[in-house]
Amino acid sequence: MKGTTQTGLILLALGGALLDGSRAHAADAALIEAARKEGKVVWYTTNPIDPLVLQLSAAFEKKYSGVKIEYVRANATDVAMRIINEGKAGKVQADVYDGTTTAELLKKEKLALKWLPDSVKDYAAEYKDADGYWAATNDYVIAVSYNTNLIKPGNEPRSWDQLLDPKYRGQMVWSSAPSTSAGPGFVGTAIKALGQDKAMEFLKRLAPQKISNVNAASRVVIDQVIAGEYAIALQSFPENAIFSAKSGAPVQWIPMAPAMTGIVSTAGVTAGAPHPNAGKLLFDFMCDEEGQKIYRDAFYIPAHPKIPPLEAELTPGKHRVVHLTPTETSEAMPKWFDIYKELFQ
Repeated sequence: MKGTTQTGLILLALGGALLDGSRAHAADAALIEAARKEGKVVWYTTNPIDPLVLQLSAAFEKKYSGVKIEYVRANATDVAMRIINEGKAGKVQADVYDGTTTAELLKKEKLALKWLPDSVKDYAAEYKDADGYWAATNDYVIAVSYNTNLIKPGNEPRSWDQLLDPKYRGQMVWSSAPSTSAGPGFVGTAIKALGQDKAMEFLKRLAPQKISNVNAASRVVIDQVIAGEYAIALQSFPENAIFSAKSGAPVQWIPMAPAMTGIVSTAGVTAGAPHPNAGKLLFDFMCDEEGQKIYRDAFYIPAHPKIPPLEAELTPGKHRVVHLTPTETSEAMPKWFDIYKELFQ
């Protein structure tokens, strides 16, 4: 856990009592004052620390001086399980969570607070929970990235069938986590894009390519490709490749046919949060235009309808994307994971 703190002016003098979920405007003066009395917010995040978490934390702490952010980074499943275990022990530590599947798991355990900020009122329906528990911070496209030193640009595979080329045998890698940004997520995408029978036929043809399995986040997988340990990263985030390439790394991402995985990353406030007002304030900041510009500048696809992505190739509708909804992913991931283990481990 890591955090920074700044102190500054205090707005209106109010009691520090918890503001209930019926309050219409999240970032009003009363909420800001109550958050400052709590002093900090604990954020369990699936996002890479650099650049997104650091930049968003710095902007939040500058805007809301006196409220520091402490963060813990893990994958979506681990974030959910950590909060669930804390809930069972009666000691919830997280105020805010995010992740592609985290919200649905926490809803089932009654550990997600039913509360949405005003900043999401103009969001598309698919970007906020109909029951009012979560909102999307960003849309994800999950694609293929490759090492440009090992594969000359212009010769990279651009379709699933091209991944079957024997020259790529033993040269590909993906995460082994039960996640959409890992092997099981590719399985789910194939099933939704092709149908069960055709997907299984293709996956059985892909299995002999001896894809390496890494028990780590997708960011770690793409770092191994950048280092030249593998030529191709499957189920990688384009923004990671874009950000690394701008720093001089030999990596590019590929719009892959017949489809790429699409998934929204959601966020919310935990039920029983130790700093509920600061949690609401951070959640609102993540979803408002100012916070969404930080997601955009880190090459994410913002959920806010007024903030388009920086990368034109990531504009919704530019390429075929098969979206796996949070509910669908939560329910089907065990099945996808079983198929993945049977064919690829």
